[in-house]
Amino acid sequence: MKLGVFTVLFSQKSLDEALDYIVKSGLQAVELGTGNYPGNAHCNPEELLKDEKKIANLKKAVEKRGLVISALSCHGNPLHPQKAIAEAHRKVQRDTILLAEKLGIDCVITFSGCPGDSPTAKYPNWVTCPWPDDFSEILNWQWEEVVIPYWKEEVAFAKVHGVTKIALEMHPGFVVYNTETLLKLRQAVGPEIGANFDPSHLFWQGMDPIASVRELGPAIFHVHAKDTRVDPINTAKNGVLDTK
Repeated sequence: MKLGVFTVLFSQKSLDEALDYIVKSGLQAVELGTGNYPGNAHCNPEELLKDEKKIANLKKAVEKRGLVISALSCHGNPLHPQKAIAEAHRKVQRDTILLAEKLGIDCVITFSGCPGDSPTAKYPNWVTCPWPDDFSEILNWQWEEVVIPYWKEEVAFAKVHGVTKIALEMHPGFVVYNTETLLKLRQAVGPEIGANFDPSHLFWQGMDPIASVRELGPAIFHVHAKDTRVDPINTAKNGVLDTK
């Protein structure tokens, strides 16, 4: 196991400044953001893929400090019902996979995504209850018509380019948000689907991260060591599905 940091936390610093600080802090690994929600302050795949020298310089900057790249991260919503958004996020993800191949990295981190409720939807629809039956029908359509077909195709692409670990961060708002949904997609698509295990998103849902770890086992590919404080005064009044 190596301890590292997600470099997007230092987006205001140059790559060299960020790496120097990380080494000084006694860490051994870095996770580089490559676009979509995390941004690409230190690692822009579209630019790097056009210039082998820039890729070599990135590798050198990391390796000469005794660090390793644990993963590339492009958290986005490749299933967004607005085509322009989905295509933009998909392109970043594909470019990230191609860059991972060049860097010799087998792990890419992202979100599962969340479709709308139909082919004509404009916004994502995260279903949180099974009844009335409308919600179950939406969920079934999302998984069977959008989620599983997309990820089967994406995993096939990733495998061709040496990326054997698609680490999905289980996150509310996306179709993979807990242990069961992660394993459901893994079962449907293959062992290349796994978890970027971040307990901060599980605590507030009422989950026990230890129980989740036991259930996921080898499906855990990468970890974010983050915490969440649940305010019992507020949750006692409004529960945990409070959008404020």
